Amino acid sequence: MRNVFTRFRSTLLFPALFTGLISPALSPAQNAETLPPVIDVHVHSMLESFPGGGPMCPNTPKFLASDPDTKESSSGWSDQDMCTPKLYPAAKGEYLNDLVAEMKRLNVTAVVFGDPASVERWKEAAPGRVIPGTSFSGPKPGERLSIDELRKTFASGGFKVMGEIGLQYEGLSPSDPSVDKYFALAEELDIPVAIHMGTGGSGRANITMPKFRGSAGNPLLLEDLLARHPKLRVQVMHAGYPMIDNMLTLLQANSHVSVDVAGLIWSYPIKEVNRYIQRLVDAGFEDRVMFGTDQMEWPKLMAYSISIIQNADYLTPQQKRDILYNNAARFYRLDKNHGH
Repeated sequence: MRNVFTRFRSTLLFPALFTGLISPALSPAQNAETLPPVIDVHVHSMLESFPGGGPMCPNTPKFLASDPDTKESSSGWSDQDMCTPKLYPAAKGEYLNDLVAEMKRLNVTAVVFGDPASVERWKEAAPGRVIPGTSFSGPKPGERLSIDELRKTFASGGFKVMGEIGLQYEGLSPSDPSVDKYFALAEELDIPVAIHMGTGGSGRANITMPKFRGSAGNPLLLEDLLARHPKLRVQVMHAGYPMIDNMLTLLQANSHVSVDVAGLIWSYPIKEVNRYIQRLVDAGFEDRVMFGTDQMEWPKLMAYSISIIQNADYLTPQQKRDILYNNAARFYRLDKNHGH
């Protein structure tokens, strides 16, 4: 492959076509061969849209209060029925096909997380475009895979990333001793780890996930883990939103840590999203910010999310390319581990 550290020309990925943050159709001259590559570092290995899933309002302008005496949204998000634009789930049986078509159309390589069997399905559906990842969580809440099983998955099974690690949903710190052996394995095998920290949805703790704790998403909870495992490469998912000061403190002290903007990029008001990303960049960490979607069930979410980076007037063309591709290529060492 071409050297992944090549700095691509400053031409915008989809000039003008993303005006207003609307998912575009490519012009005849634009295709996967002519578009600069993008790496989405946070995709879930869904084989189908969520049962009963519906349209979603990206960058909702507000989160509404709910009343425990009334029926509350089972998704944990506030009511978002009234909005423009909306993103729609795929038709039944078409999600994986639709999303892979988008990946090809937009020239995206994805870091895909999930159980090994479903991730393998993605690898088959999108040859050369999937970097496989899986975690130490078992099929039941709180259940853990054995170290031997996980070692086999990474040492000989071809998996490249340990994630998504969702300890915050269990109310646990990533530095909790009960999970340290898994991080020790990642450090031993030189496998990067992707840890959920920060955002959890509107009303998550009191509606759908009673063990979820916002405080368990504090980026500074990673410090003891990083001190025990100084060679561990960590991807802080959601960039620790909204704890920007603590996130900057962690990045300053630990140069092996990068962040992704997945989930954050479409879940919150657009001014807030841009303000958060700009703080990371203006603080000097532009080479540690990676693009991601937290893609789950809306095929056009990938194009929509790319448009937010492309339309960010506070980013230079070079910074946009770094966030969309170069930073992840370096973090994941794609020149060594990936042939796309």
